[in-house]
Amino acid sequence: MAEINRAVKGTNDILPHAAFGWRALENRLFETAALYGFSEIRIPVFEHTEVFNRSVGDTTDVVQKEMYTFDDKGGRSLTLRPELTAGVIRSIIEHGLVNGALPVKVCYEGGCYRYEKPQAGRLREFHQFGVECVGAAAANADAEVISLARQLLSSIGVEKIALQINSIGCPECRKHYHAALKEYFYKHTDTLCATCNDRLERNPMRILDCKSPICSEIADNAPVVLDFLCDDCAKHFDEVKAHLDSMGIEYTVNPHIVRGLDYYTRTVFEFVSGDIGAQATVCGGGRYDGLISQMGGPSTAALGFAMGLERLMLVLAAQNTALPEEPTCDIFFASMGDKARVKVSEISSMLRDEGFSVQTDICSRGLKAQMKYADKIGAKFTAVIGDNEIETGIIRLKNMKSGEEKELDLNSLTDSLYSILLALSVDELTDAVNN
Repeated sequence: MAEINRAVKGTNDILPHAAFGWRALENRLFETAALYGFSEIRIPVFEHTEVFNRSVGDTTDVVQKEMYTFDDKGGRSLTLRPELTAGVIRSIIEHGLVNGALPVKVCYEGGCYRYEKPQAGRLREFHQFGVECVGAAAANADAEVISLARQLLSSIGVEKIALQINSIGCPECRKHYHAALKEYFYKHTDTLCATCNDRLERNPMRILDCKSPICSEIADNAPVVLDFLCDDCAKHFDEVKAHLDSMGIEYTVNPHIVRGLDYYTRTVFEFVSGDIGAQATVCGGGRYDGLISQMGGPSTAALGFAMGLERLMLVLAAQNTALPEEPTCDIFFASMGDKARVKVSEISSMLRDEGFSVQTDICSRGLKAQMKYADKIGAKFTAVIGDNEIETGIIRLKNMKSGEEKELDLNSLTDSLYSILLALSVDELTDAVNN
């Protein structure tokens, strides 16, 4: 019975005091993406399992170990989305967007679900913000998407991040690379983990992404993909770097970046933070030119990225970057008596229509308890309304910070509050500047 009062392991509640900061961060991300022409898309939280098997890749840890898959009452195999790209591409194909004006530029935010060991920055339910750009094959598209990722991180206050890039080539040049990897790793089958020995036959590049210290050490000396790029892929990568250089975006070429999902081709990249320990990647993405045709659509170039919001929150906390706090109540009306409660309802409704944040007593508490509540919620002002205030039409407005009181006419309360709150905002801004 105690389990019903606890969140499922690997999931977190985002409580009201934190949710406002999350919403502010999400709004900033969407606003910044709009500067590059990206519009929001929303997709279902679950898809047919084949959507992920075909796109993410059946040799990946995500498909082999981490997906939440179930049969519905109709016997269909469905899966909670472990990432959003596959579902977004399914939607773009289904609704014919890929046949319209290109490029299609979409952005999104939503929950993802993977069964893995919960730890800092890695949960079983987590949230991603990402973008997909469909129909752009040129190298400057790669640079523009990377530029957007950098500006998104900067817009929310993330500092000290490093961009790492690589090219993992196309299917043709990867054939030669796979052959070289197999030749190298066959010499180490006795020490590779069981998972990597299985990967060796099916997709040896996955070994480069293994988290086992032993496998990682072996992989450090493996052949480098950049040495196997075909002329077209090498040219594309050189052009990406030239565009990044022209935009003043600093980067490091890291030949060991392969990303964790099978659909990537050519350019891959990560933004890495030094503030959150082992889970250092806060944004990752790249190009996936074969994914749309792989999922049944026309052959179309595409690229994108995703960033984990929980990891971003960890980075912001480590950097002592404060998120916006929810505005406090403008005025709390305490009431004394039944007539006063009716009058408070009338006044509160009028003020809310004008955009004021107003709270009242809805728990039938005594006056002292009402004032304690007003203090707890951080109300800027309070006013008590009883029979006397109704008769005279005059209330005493108390500034909860300074203790100063003013008499106000109920009939002109809206105009008076506008002036008082404006003056208070100016005072708060002045204090913030001086401090």
